[in-house]
Amino acid sequence: MYRYIPEYLDRSQADELLAWVAAEVVWQQEKYWIYGRRITAPRLVAWYGDPGLSYCYSGMMHRSTGWPEVLALLCAGVKKNFSLESNFVLLNRYRDGSDSMGWHKDDESELSGPVASLSLGATRRFHMREGQNASTQKIDLEHGSLLILDRQTSHALPKTKRKLKERINLTFRHVVDA
Repeated sequence: MYRYIPEYLDRSQADELLAWVAAEVVWQQEKYWIYGRRITAPRLVAWYGDPGLSYCYSGMMHRSTGWPEVLALLCAGVKKNFSLESNFVLLNRYRDGSDSMGWHKDDESELSGPVASLSLGATRRFHMREGQNASTQKIDLEHGSLLILDRQTSHALPKTKRKLKERINLTFRHVVDA
């Protein structure tokens, strides 16, 4: 299940936020193990959230130390506008069409509620499916759009050979503080 809001941010707000995120966020390229092989993630990541929270996926622990004011205001807006709990944001930077994210669910045990994903930059085709044998739904995520996605929905951002500019997404989520 999902909800798509194509113009959550207007063009000037989205442009301003994209410029801020690209310039101010400290990005990392993660390496993780899959089937006994060390893989370099085909994207860059960053994260922020309530101080002291940690979120683990793909064997990588992400500890938050606080919120920059810009991201805190965005998080507060998502919470207010959609009655979503959120205390952590994972950012993904897809530098071009060769950066990607494979099929997965955001169903880690320390998460609760849906995930809200804000897209900035180049439009990318996003794939979703409700079950392993379900048909794949595709949606073009546009600059300034917001996608609210159930954590049980499988999804992916596949590679493309099309020449694309950068896309950054901010995924607001609620981490249960154990």
